[in-house]
Amino acid sequence: MVRKMARGPLSFKQADITRATKAVIAAGVKVARVEVDKAGKIIIIAGEGGSPADDLDAELADFEARHEG
Repeated sequence: MVRKMARGPLSFKQADITRATKAVIAAGVKVARVEVDKAGKIIIIAGEGGSPADDLDAELADFEARHEG
């Protein structure tokens, strides 16, 4: 028999994340990503919100433009 482990009580609520995100936006900072660790610490990453693939594509295009033969 396989037993599932209980997740346990959460140390944060969705309202906590919403409140923190709205405060950052109200301060005029764009939010790229929000992370929550296992302890419940909310980490808000500022930025434009582009995907990492977009960043790599832009970096590759810049590299190729500088090294055209």
